[in-house]
Amino acid sequence: MLPKRAFLCVLALALLSPLAHAEQALRIKSLQRCGDLLATERQEWCLQVRGLGEKVPRLRLGNKTLPTKAVQRSEGGLRLQLSRDEHRSAPLWLEDGSRVSNPVWLSLNGSHVLAAGPDEVAKNMDGLTTYLDLISLLIEESHDGLEEARRLAQKYDAEVVGAIAPLNVYQLRLPVKNLTERDALVLRIGSETSVDAVVVEESAPERGEEAEAARQPARKPQKNSEEWAANRFMDAVNYYQRRIPASDSPIETQPVRIGVIERNVDFDAPDFADYLGACPDGKPRTCLYARDADEPDNHGSTVAGILAAHWDKGGNTGFLRGLDKASNGFEVIVERNSDAGITANIAASVNLVEDGVRVLNWSWGIHRVGTRNIEGDEIDSLVRSNIAMSGYEELLEEFFLWLRNEHPDVLVINSAGNGSSYSGRDEYRLPSSFITEQLLVVGGHQRSERENLAIDDPAYAVKRDSSNVDMRVDITAAACARASTRQVDASGDVHCGTSYATPLVTGIVAAMLSINPQLQPEQVRMLLRRSAMTIGGDYDFEPMDAEDLTAPILPSERNYELSDKDVGRSARLDMQKALDLAVQSLDRVR
Repeated sequence: MLPKRAFLCVLALALLSPLAHAEQALRIKSLQRCGDLLATERQEWCLQVRGLGEKVPRLRLGNKTLPTKAVQRSEGGLRLQLSRDEHRSAPLWLEDGSRVSNPVWLSLNGSHVLAAGPDEVAKNMDGLTTYLDLISLLIEESHDGLEEARRLAQKYDAEVVGAIAPLNVYQLRLPVKNLTERDALVLRIGSETSVDAVVVEESAPERGEEAEAARQPARKPQKNSEEWAANRFMDAVNYYQRRIPASDSPIETQPVRIGVIERNVDFDAPDFADYLGACPDGKPRTCLYARDADEPDNHGSTVAGILAAHWDKGGNTGFLRGLDKASNGFEVIVERNSDAGITANIAASVNLVEDGVRVLNWSWGIHRVGTRNIEGDEIDSLVRSNIAMSGYEELLEEFFLWLRNEHPDVLVINSAGNGSSYSGRDEYRLPSSFITEQLLVVGGHQRSERENLAIDDPAYAVKRDSSNVDMRVDITAAACARASTRQVDASGDVHCGTSYATPLVTGIVAAMLSINPQLQPEQVRMLLRRSAMTIGGDYDFEPMDAEDLTAPILPSERNYELSDKDVGRSARLDMQKALDLAVQSLDRVR
């Protein structure tokens, strides 16, 4: 036997050998703007890469190979410089011999904000983690945002470090050492006549959507299809595959780009393993761009998987992936901008909309501290302080005003939340409380325990106990899905929540837009409600005990038939009928 020291040397050499590198997967773990975030023409990007060898891999941005002079080694990864004159937003991936990385969407638009480091946060009076020296200012539209932000920064000895320029939002780093100093400076800056609002960030918003308020499903599903049958998932896939190429009247579908505001996806899971490298590879198909995750059952993998997971690999099943044979392709972009909370979510959303995204999936939301559920108990997860909620409300309002003015065809699909509370009370929950045609809110249901019922029976599915409710919820969808796994043909754990109902609606909306891209947000909502099945009892427009799961179905949504059995009930997603109505809408366009 070798001496211990000699054995360790041999092992180290083996690990450093080209063969060892060849066997290790190449994955982009992080891609973020670095250097001067306010630079627009020449941008710097930092990549954290797993499996990086001694040789710098080839970088591909869309259909271009980046020149070696644009790429440098940095600690833990790579640093690259790009010019907006020479490139456009596109997927970025690495190639090193036979190894190919996951593709990540690189947006050359200028909305980027910084996340606070572990030494740049503190606990506030509500016991919540809050940013200490980073705030964002919403500048009045009558001012040049950057110029005014720099003036204020100079006045208060601060520094402008980030921006969401289309919204006139600029991020400042303050010269403060504790919360007392920060709050005093926030009050002073907020009193400036040019400042519409100050956004104070608190801890990352989307993680809590994974965990529910200690409420489990009455009966856990054995597989996705058992829950998704309540929304006619497979019927919709079958309809799209048959109707689109129908020989007597084929439909020419259009590609659709979808933005998913999540952190990452595990490309080592069989559900996503064939999304590595270039996509599409010569024929239209579903494409997925995301940073790589460490675990297959993370929140982003489950949400993205409901849209794009490979079929028949165990784990999840992607609705859009099931349409590949008939569609003209879907691009699913998983993007978070940075870990800077709600502000980063909005920055990413602005960039994606400017990059041509038609549908945004927001499987996240927050409640105000002190919010009570329908039983009167205080909600203790996904809560934010009053000062944070005030800033978020102004930021979200500005975002939707911008959408309405600049991108009226974009639709945001938002989870209703899992607080067993009211989704539409603006003093309680964001963003679902906003009233705008471009925001669709999704509640969650699960399969009832009653057997031998027709799918369209209102009792086939029941409200999920933890799902938020009320008139602001537009429609409900199945809340439970299987997570991805690292084992082929293995079943993942069941994940439940409105986070996972939301991508079912996002997927069907994207499919509807691929059929008729002329559909506007208010028309999409109308078609979803007209096609919906029902759930719950008939309350004659006077629901009791908070059982109004969604806005009640109106006679106008049932051909003005006052006696229709669906009138007054809550709406449950019917994916197949929604597609059929999208096809019928083409006749009106023609």
